Amino acid sequence: MTPDDRLAEILQELRTRNPENRIDPTLERIATACALLGDPQLAVPVIHVAGTNGKTTTSRMIETLLREFGLRTGLMTSPHLHDERERIRLDGEPVEVERLVEVYDDIASILALADERVGRLSYFEALTVLGFAVFADAPVDVAVIEVGLGGEFDASNIVQPAVTVITPIGMDHMDYLGPDLTSIARAKAGILKPDAVPVLARQQLAAAEVLAARCAALGLPMVREGLEFGVLERQLAVGGQMLTIQGLAGAYTDIVLPLHGEHQASNAAAALVAVEAFFGGAGHLDDEIVRGGFLNVTSPGRCEVVRRNPTVIVDAAHNPHGAEALARTLESEFDFRHLTGVVAVLADKDVAGVLGTLEPVLDEVVVTRNSSPRASELADITAIAVDVFGEDRVHAAGTLAEAVDLATGIVDRYAEDGGGGIVITGSVVTAAEARALFGRTNA
Repeated sequence: MTPDDRLAEILQELRTRNPENRIDPTLERIATACALLGDPQLAVPVIHVAGTNGKTTTSRMIETLLREFGLRTGLMTSPHLHDERERIRLDGEPVEVERLVEVYDDIASILALADERVGRLSYFEALTVLGFAVFADAPVDVAVIEVGLGGEFDASNIVQPAVTVITPIGMDHMDYLGPDLTSIARAKAGILKPDAVPVLARQQLAAAEVLAARCAALGLPMVREGLEFGVLERQLAVGGQMLTIQGLAGAYTDIVLPLHGEHQASNAAAALVAVEAFFGGAGHLDDEIVRGGFLNVTSPGRCEVVRRNPTVIVDAAHNPHGAEALARTLESEFDFRHLTGVVAVLADKDVAGVLGTLEPVLDEVVVTRNSSPRASELADITAIAVDVFGEDRVHAAGTLAEAVDLATGIVDRYAEDGGGGIVITGSVVTAAEARALFGRTNA
């Protein structure tokens, strides 16, 4: 059997476990499995990243900077766009098939034993154990670990981090995290731990109060965007933006970030300060290394331009908070005379909230379905879109490919002006499938 064939078997086995949208909040299962393995999550230093939006990009920025400084890195993010191996990276690259197979086969009997003792681990729990084992086996100098959902009871929350980062908190996953911002913030604040430097992005007041109370209870000195660090200057540049960032040890100038949006500038500031804190916060980091790191940052599926003439942008915004950041970016950094949205949202998300947030920046919208079994039914999302946009501005298509063709036809009417654009959004699944339509299957 080839390594690729064995990997296909492994992934099929993992997919028989409870999926990521079925949550049984406890750390007992993963803690038991890791204890049986000798606690690989404690074998390497960790930077732990939570939040509602921006945590994947911030994690990627942190990892890229650390690698630029010569460290061997592990990176664990979720969900993936195209391939599960994206979730577990060594030195910026998806873990090699042979290594993943070897480590999984080494730990398979331990996973089975844990299943017997404390109940069957979920897909995300098993994959997280696998990631910890890969990083410990490598070994890496530092692992950047993104929370999957929430924080307090997320499978990743058995690490003992050197630095914790919490990106902006918004309304999402209310079924599991609670009905209001305070409850959601309390769940995410669960990653804050003694002796781990807390790097906190700018928050809404209710979330900021929860985080401040948690830090006070743990005796942690807060490192807050807008107070201890932040973006001092931001200028639009070709393909992104140029930044000056105030860090813990002074200002960093002439940083070229090849990503769009004010929110990405804030993510960059949090990432830079997290790296400063990881290195002890004792001195100013080398400016050229910092600039080189940010210049190499990528964030597939996050306000990503996948085609020109007409311009097509793909974004994974799946909640109103993410849609708001996308809307601000489209309005401030692009000059479209006519912008058509292609939107496919999962049914368990705030569909009306996403569409309502995007409405002011979209001239027309094509609603559709992605391939997820959780996708909103076409009739349902169409009805919501008509309520939000009015019937004259709404179109519907049965598949994402058909929706893109329809949107392209709409935009072609504005070709003489050279001002038409398309934005495809609503879900990580939507972003992945849209990228694939334009020949981008490597994330």
